Parts: sequence; structure tokens; C-alpha cells
Amino acid sequence: MNKLLLLLFLGFILTGSSAVTNGYRRIPLESFAQGEVIKYRVHYGFLTAGEATMVVDNKIHKLNDRACYKIDVFGRTSGLADKLYGVDDNWGTFLDTSAVIPHKFYRYIKEGNYRKNEVINFDQLERRALLNKLDKHTSELKEVEEFEVPKNVQDMVSGYYFLRTLDFTRLKKGQVIKVDAFFDGETYNFKIRFLGREEVKTKIGNKTAVVLQPIMPENKVFSGEDPITVWISDDEHKIPLRIRANMFIGGVEVDIKEYTEGSRHKK
Repeated sequence: MNKLLLLLFLGFILTGSSAVTNGYRRIPLESFAQGEVIKYRVHYGFLTAGEATMVVDNKIHKLNDRACYKIDVFGRTSGLADKLYGVDDNWGTFLDTSAVIPHKFYRYIKEGNYRKNEVINFDQLERRALLNKLDKHTSELKEVEEFEVPKNVQDMVSGYYFLRTLDFTRLKKGQVIKVDAFFDGETYNFKIRFLGREEVKTKIGNKTAVVLQPIMPENKVFSGEDPITVWISDDEHKIPLRIRANMFIGGVEVDIKEYTEGSRHKK
């Protein structure tokens, strides 16, 4: 689950044009706001394996003298999968509401007997990341490492939301987009291919969706060429609707089941 979330969430990022103010870029953000909640069903065919929830906190937070959304992603197994493996993960970011870059990232991982807790503090202007390794049981600080990172680097949660600020009408079929992201002490250069648009049936209605395909390096998690496909609603909200991944253990799908608008969009 840990590797799966890394490869799924970090893959869906796109670089757009922006103005720069006080050293920070400025990107129009209209697709989501505080209070948004998206819930997903994770399943293998008809067998439900768990659920994922993405929550934008109701309050605006302040980090590095910048207004931020606090965003949490929760992943949990259910049923037989929970008895066999037991996943209860929390990934989160403090996302700059104007520059759409992270100032802080955290993850608290419980997967079977595996535990991992860490916090990353970003200094985007100085292009530094401080990786705070926490005790896996008490969350007390154990070690700090400093890394140099690229300009406007994303983390694995913030990148997902940055994608939702983009103008999909500017994309051409087959176009490949690149982005830098920092995770687990390393900077990754990710590539995503735009495949076009499709009509998809979901629990929140039939939607026209933008179809994206991360270009994956060879790895031990996914099977075959182009193993991941992502569908995002082609509307003002740009909602992630579906993820389909071919893994060595079989095909897994993440499908939206509930969507609650953020306060900016409520009528």
C-alpha cells in the first residue's frame, strides 16, 4: 500500500504558467476550497479492499507567513483485506493557497506490522527540505536530514491538488508533461501522458473525463507497460474520479463514491 500510494499520488502533476509575487509564483485556484471531501472505494473487481478519503480542512492555516490549505488523505483496508494486512495510513500537506506548493508534508503509516512516521518542512524560497524522522511508536523526533530541492517542488499529496489548477483545454493528445517531486529523501522527475477524453459512469453521475497515464519506471509493484490510468472530471472542479492500476497481484481500481464541494463553490 505504501509503494502504491507513492506511485499513484506523485504521478498526477502538471506545470502551468504563473505570475511571481514576493518570490512566490501565483496560480489561479478555483477547482477546490476548504471543506471539500472526496471518498473512494478501493477494490479488486467486485471485492472491496478498502476506502480512501481526501479532506480539505474547513480552516485556512498559516505556515511561513503564507495562507495554506491543510489537506489529509486517509487510506484504510476493510473486510478480509483488513484482517489479512490491516492498513491505516494518513498522508497530509499544508498547501499554499496562492502558489499551490507545499510548506509541510507528513505521513503516519500503519500497514500490518510496519510503522513509519515523518514530517517534511519545505523552505520553497531557499529550495530546502528538512526531513524529520519520528519514532514509529511515539512520534518523537529521532533524526533530521536536510536536502536541496528544485524550485516549486511538490510532495505526493500537494501534487495531486496542483493538477486540479490546470487548464486541460491546453493539452494535446499524446503530450508528455514533467514535474519534480520530493519524497523519502529523493527528488523524482515524473512524466505524465495526456491520452484524451472519455465519458465515464460514476457514483456521482456520468462525467466527461480527462484521461492521463503516468509513465512508470520499471518496478516490482506494477505489471506491464503503462500500468496506471487516471480519469479526472473535465469541468470546473477537476475531480479525480478513477484510478486503474495493473499490479503483479492483480488489477486494482479506486473509484469515487462521494463528493462534497468546498465552501467557495457552495451556492
